[in-house]
Amino acid sequence: MTTPPPTPVAPLRTPGQRYRMLRLIRGFEELALGLVKSGVITGGIHPYIGQEAVAVGVCAALGPDDRLTSTHRGHGHVLARGAGPRRLLAELAGRVDGLNRGRGGSMHAADLSLGILGANGIVGAGAPIAVGAAWAARQAGDGRVVVSFFGDGALNQGVLLESLNLAAMWRAPVVFVCENNGYATTLPAGTAVAGGALGRAAAFGIPAAAVDGMDTEAVRTAAEEAVARARAGDGPAFLECRTYRFEGHHTMERRMKLGYRTAEEVAAWRERDPLPRAAAAIGGAASAALDAEVAAELAEAERFALASAHPDPAGASRYLYADGRQPRAGAVA
Repeated sequence: MTTPPPTPVAPLRTPGQRYRMLRLIRGFEELALGLVKSGVITGGIHPYIGQEAVAVGVCAALGPDDRLTSTHRGHGHVLARGAGPRRLLAELAGRVDGLNRGRGGSMHAADLSLGILGANGIVGAGAPIAVGAAWAARQAGDGRVVVSFFGDGALNQGVLLESLNLAAMWRAPVVFVCENNGYATTLPAGTAVAGGALGRAAAFGIPAAAVDGMDTEAVRTAAEEAVARARAGDGPAFLECRTYRFEGHHTMERRMKLGYRTAEEVAAWRERDPLPRAAAAIGGAASAALDAEVAAELAEAERFALASAHPDPAGASRYLYADGRQPRAGAVA
């Protein structure tokens, strides 16, 4: 029995393709925000707006067989790897045509055919999964590299430190990508992280670099170097992508009216928006044409998601087990 080929990943080889993906992620998140407000998406989301250059730059450096683990703020990673916006939006809306039949939702989207081993609602919890997958790749000698995305809030989590240690000891082909947006929910990183992100990696002898996370091409260049090192058998690498989320930690912030950031701070970061820089690199006519393409694709994604049915509550316990077994009658799922 042969293993089926992986689903084609997103093409991100050219500046135009990378700009299109930046625009797709931004537009998708803006659409999702509207659907949260209207009640179509329940429970809210963690918007990725502002951080798009990290997902696109890193995924542009990956090969078709590589893998990644994501975070609670993972829509950008999933789209940049190649998941279709139709099925991801249906997943957010809890519909049967979603990536995971409406059971994963915003924080647990996965697509193994694309090497997306899953977003994760637990801070830092994708790191050990990534290290395990990288160890398996090393044992198999298949040349695969695994990327672990996480935020600055994970830097003090023991599970991340244990993962860094194992990756270094095993020389696992994994690239740790810290998306440092300056805040763990509302807690400024400067008041919570002693020693900084790069120091965490240095303690385990892992080569680390800081990169402008608002510059797609800078991220891509750094990621290509880190991925090449891992693929060559030289062990893990660590990138700190210094970025910023333009929206709140979660959509609930709009109701809570939290005041942990100043309007001036947000405005200053918006001046560094990665999309205008990427658009300038390909020219106004080309970016406008791609904008129109993306708008049409997202309009179709919305139609698709809203037309998809909700799961039958009678099947709520399905897919709990990988082998298809069902809980015994009367058991609490």
